[in-house]
Amino acid sequence: MGTEPMSGADGVSRRRVLLGVAGSSLMGLSGCIVHGEDSGLEGEIVIDGSNTLLPNSALVAEQFNWENNQVQIPVRGSGTGAGFQQFCRGETDLQNASRDIADDEQDLCDSNDVDWIQLEVVTDGLAVMKHPENDWCDCLTVDELKQLWESDSDIETWQDLDDEWPDEEISFYGRDTASGTFDYFTETINGAVGNIRNDYSGTPDTNAIIRGVRGNRNAIGFGGAGYYYENEDDLDLIAIDDGNGCIYPEPDTIEEGTYTPLSRPMYLYVREQSLEREVVRVFLRYYLDNTQQTARDVGFYAVPDETIDAQHEKLDELFEEYE
Repeated sequence: MGTEPMSGADGVSRRRVLLGVAGSSLMGLSGCIVHGEDSGLEGEIVIDGSNTLLPNSALVAEQFNWENNQVQIPVRGSGTGAGFQQFCRGETDLQNASRDIADDEQDLCDSNDVDWIQLEVVTDGLAVMKHPENDWCDCLTVDELKQLWESDSDIETWQDLDDEWPDEEISFYGRDTASGTFDYFTETINGAVGNIRNDYSGTPDTNAIIRGVRGNRNAIGFGGAGYYYENEDDLDLIAIDDGNGCIYPEPDTIEEGTYTPLSRPMYLYVREQSLEREVVRVFLRYYLDNTQQTARDVGFYAVPDETIDAQHEKLDELFEEYE
């Protein structure tokens, strides 16, 4: 049996602040910078993609700007899918991604002569959330989760899933089709990307999922675990049983890989052509040096040291061509 979920990390409140300003001041980093240090490094780095990974990249960019205040780094979160469209047209330098690049996206990159590399920068868990007054559903098996969410689901009320549960209609909230979180959840739980019931409320903003679940006693929703932990006073978690008992998405269970199948790596894609610019190379080294700490600060989980070291070596080999 599982244990009760633990509270989030101290840095989660930082995530709330970042999300609140992501659409304004952080995106406004392309404007005039008056704080921090002038290192002599100049230029612009454009980052877009995953809304889920945005807080981590935004915090890295914010810290980098304090040390290099003549560098402009607009960080946006249009979603993994929409971001790859821009990235593969050569419109952005770096792409936040909550899944691997898809075959059709690779084809688009190829058609535009965009070469890329993939860096694993944080580990995340997807949380399945409920209203705090829901005292009947504490744990779901992966099969029950599929029954709830798959496209041909006949589950309309909680009682349809379990005879002892209330005969109350369920409201469903999740990410929309532009989201890598949507792709990961539907493929992992329902067997195919895009396989989902047509009556759920999809949104590009995980905070909208939080509001939906918080406002409806019979709601269920999925999103990044960090978003849950910054709202844990208003929501509850549903543990997931993948055959080894009911497990909650906690730091230990996510980093150790026991929270299955909803733990996942998240990526930063780099357009190789952007490596010609020194500012991009310096920023990438800084990103890898700091992402283990920023991940924890914004409610994610760190990737292993050996992964970071291997990726530094990979970048060093690529950078030799330009330095």
